[in-house]
Amino acid sequence: MHAKGVFITGTGTDVGKTFVTALLVKKFRDSGIDAFYYKTALSGASLNPDQGPASDEQYVKTIASLPETHETLVSYVYQEAVSPHLAARKEGNPLELSKVISDYELLKSKHDFIFVEGSGGIICPIRYDSQKIFLEDIIKALDLEIIIVSNALLGSINATVLTVEYARSKGIGILGIILNQYQGSEMEQDNYKMIQEITGVSILATVPFNAKEIELNIEGF
Repeated sequence: MHAKGVFITGTGTDVGKTFVTALLVKKFRDSGIDAFYYKTALSGASLNPDQGPASDEQYVKTIASLPETHETLVSYVYQEAVSPHLAARKEGNPLELSKVISDYELLKSKHDFIFVEGSGGIICPIRYDSQKIFLEDIIKALDLEIIIVSNALLGSINATVLTVEYARSKGIGILGIILNQYQGSEMEQDNYKMIQEITGVSILATVPFNAKEIELNIEGF
């Protein structure tokens, strides 16, 4: 491995970023690498008095069998299921980039590799008041390349190519693409081929519905 982490973004909301991230963490840990999970901001977290936030964090912990820890896995948790910038404004708890960097660096110092999951798609406002922070600003502040999660369904060519081109326009390095919800139909095989040919970015893995593992070569990380 060359890096200490990678940023997981997606072509939009609900393409399966958390699901894929959990499988990636599990893959690395099963391979003997102390991989861990971090998310800068989570919105739409429902509170359970006994278990705390029912969130992406808990899902990844369960799938990847992460140990119980007092470490900060999510820096900002918002209750309302809206874009983080709106949730932060309504709840009076705006994201501070310095805290995000500090939380990430602390995790990085304790673990071999950190998977950082983003919110929404690549163009996601995280804070929009006197300060304007977008997802791309966090990616650059953490000095990470990205993996783009897309589904394999109708429309994935357009969404994936646009995400790749936007990332490139902002000077963000792209490690690869993962196609989620992949069943291998003729259309999905063509989507796979066209996405690679148009973007020139490698598809690292395809993930079927309800997969328990992810098949990919971790040597390229």
